[in-house]
Amino acid sequence: MSSATLQINVIPKRLLNEAEAAHHCGRPVKRFKMECPCQAVVFPNGDRRYDVQDLDGWIDSLKAGGKIEADDILARLGS
Repeated sequence: MSSATLQINVIPKRLLNEAEAAHHCGRPVKRFKMECPCQAVVFPNGDRRYDVQDLDGWIDSLKAGGKIEADDILARLGS
């Protein structure tokens, strides 16, 4: 029996759309929009993307004891 080697190179995305960012954080999109303090990068054509490094920093801050303040959630709902 012959064998073959398959090499797959995956380049991870640094910028994620809202659904991908929510999935990356393990949150439903609706909750992600309320909880996530990270600002999206806005491209000239209006596309909004979330930086994985910002998302990871937010998650790390939660692990270190950071809290989501009610005022922050209300401010995000109003925007």
